[in-house]
Amino acid sequence: MSAILSVKNLSVEFQTPDETRPLLKGVSLELGRSEILGRVGESGSGKSLLCRAITGLLPSKNLVPTGGDIQL
Repeated sequence: MSAILSVKNLSVEFQTPDETRPLLKGVSLELGRSEILGRVGESGSGKSLLCRAITGLLPSKNLVPTGGDIQL
């Protein structure tokens, strides 16, 4: 089965002139047709950030994808 969503080694950082802080580091997943994916984690673990990075809707110019590949 071919993947309809493929995320490989995705990384996102919070960047300011004073600091760079990694928020997501090396996230990979594949989702095939008719599959359902659930992300579970503690508050602040990056679940929503991952979804926003995949859709290209990061809420701040300081949140920057710094690596990885997303294919939809």
